[in-house]
Amino acid sequence: MTTTNPIHVISPKPSVGHDVTYVDSFWFKYILSSLSASVAETVTYPLDLTKTRLQIQGERAKIAESGLKHTPYRGMVATMLGIIREEGFTNLWKGLSPAIYRHLVYSGIRMATYEYMRDNVLQKKSDGSFPLWKSALGGMTAGAVGQFCANPTDLIKVQMQMEGRRRLEGKPPRVKGVIEAASQILREGGVRGLWKGWAPNVQRGALVNLGDLTTYDTAKHFFLSHTSLKDGHLVHIMSSVCAGFVGATMATPADVIKSRIMNQPTDSKGRYVVGGLTYKSSIECLMATIRNEGAFALYKGFIPTWIRMAPWSLTFWLSYEQIRNLAGTASF
Repeated sequence: MTTTNPIHVISPKPSVGHDVTYVDSFWFKYILSSLSASVAETVTYPLDLTKTRLQIQGERAKIAESGLKHTPYRGMVATMLGIIREEGFTNLWKGLSPAIYRHLVYSGIRMATYEYMRDNVLQKKSDGSFPLWKSALGGMTAGAVGQFCANPTDLIKVQMQMEGRRRLEGKPPRVKGVIEAASQILREGGVRGLWKGWAPNVQRGALVNLGDLTTYDTAKHFFLSHTSLKDGHLVHIMSSVCAGFVGATMATPADVIKSRIMNQPTDSKGRYVVGGLTYKSSIECLMATIRNEGAFALYKGFIPTWIRMAPWSLTFWLSYEQIRNLAGTASF
């Protein structure tokens, strides 16, 4: 998979009069990125479940009102071991189906959109480089668009992830499967209910891809143009490690807000249940979190987020680059 060209080779733009082959088409790259994301999501999903539980357990008002007999988990390891002990090992993959569905939409759109914008809208320089500001703009735009389209699956995933915790609290289950969850959301809030929490979700998507896509693309080009390294696994690994760390740092606050808003109960008309800890906007949730728990609460779950994003990024980018190579299309 190595090349002899030290310059970062980005999918070549076909010359005038030359038909774009299927390997360079938007939809082909959409499929490749969706497959790679599905592999990465399955491998690292238990860390995502742990992260979500950590982010929601800090809502102290809810915990006090529910009169829990179980002491809320406080750390990543304790949370994961508690899930295994009290809910079963297989529940570490609770909500995996909507997570896969999400990436079939989200990752496909964000990756294909970013590459299309890079090659056809913002356009790289003649030497193959792509200015940082253009990469950042492309990454944030692609992430926001992909996340907005995938919001319904993300909402279902978050709610399914919390079902095990609800059972331990003695509360009735809200959903038992993807179809039931989607039907319930539609009954309670209509089609608009599928986009509950979309604002912080889109903000998170933009920030994640500013960290992930922009960092990976920039780091890869830097390694290829400033070192003697070739376009192979070592460069992909180093670039993905950088992308995972920056992505986790930028995304965790928005991820905390997103998880809390999406986990809020609603009545039959889609309105927030009175008496619980509820937020009418992402700004209100942000301010309430800082006021009640301190600014560092915005980074609740950062360690599992980073620990998850690092292997996720590594698995995704290695799989994606290898699949592209096998399919006969150019390196990302």
